[in-house]
Amino acid sequence: MLARGDELYRALPWRHIDDPYAVLVSEIMLQQTQVARVGRFWERFLAAFPTVDALAAAAVPDVLELWQGLGYNRRALALKRTADQCAAEGEGRLPDTYEGLLALPGIGPATAAGVMAFAHQVPGVYVETNVRAVFLHELFPDRDGVSDRELAPTVAAAALCGPAAADPRRWYYGLLDYGAHLKATGVNPTRRSASYSRQSAFEGSRRQKRAWIVRRVLAAPEGSEAPCVLAELSAAEAGAGRPAVDEALFASIVDDLVAEGFFRREGALLIP
Repeated sequence: MLARGDELYRALPWRHIDDPYAVLVSEIMLQQTQVARVGRFWERFLAAFPTVDALAAAAVPDVLELWQGLGYNRRALALKRTADQCAAEGEGRLPDTYEGLLALPGIGPATAAGVMAFAHQVPGVYVETNVRAVFLHELFPDRDGVSDRELAPTVAAAALCGPAAADPRRWYYGLLDYGAHLKATGVNPTRRSASYSRQSAFEGSRRQKRAWIVRRVLAAPEGSEAPCVLAELSAAEAGAGRPAVDEALFASIVDDLVAEGFFRREGALLIP
């Protein structure tokens, strides 16, 4: 697998760097987002917020503004909260242990293992979608419904010995590139994973309406009247050939966005 990964190596801007923060930003951005879309966002985000302290000092609307176009805006909020916590408790640095990273907002086992491998050259169990694809393809070719619980010991056994342990970056870069190649050629072994689910259509979905509302509110620093936002959203939906947005649905989405910290509400005014 290592040789095959070397053959398929992709030169990506976040590779072979030692800055854990820059690696973390790439790992968060790459969640549920295609590599081809991430490059320009990663470079622009780091130019604006080059350090943990810079991100901690930034206003939430400014962070969300630079995230627009990547989708899944909760990731930006979690990254901002991580920076806030590290600036307050970690002297502007990310923890340098897997356990320390795992304790931060929005950082799960795969993200923590990725930062440790790529920034610190510390081997670990990094079960990312392309890594999953390779192990399913090579070791479980005739099985459906393979769980990550079953995969993890196999990934660990391979990662913690031999060339993988000596050079975790190279090992996981190879797996990521081999997995991406498999998917690009139409094989996509991840469909045989127990955790696989086909993503629902974005247009017309609640996710799409959430994203529209976030963009609209962020565009008006002085605040926007909620009824006006609802009317504009309904007009946009009508323009796309979809029905007007129900008031209860709009209120539910706004409640979620306020609770998650995207903006605040003062009476009928939505303020970024």
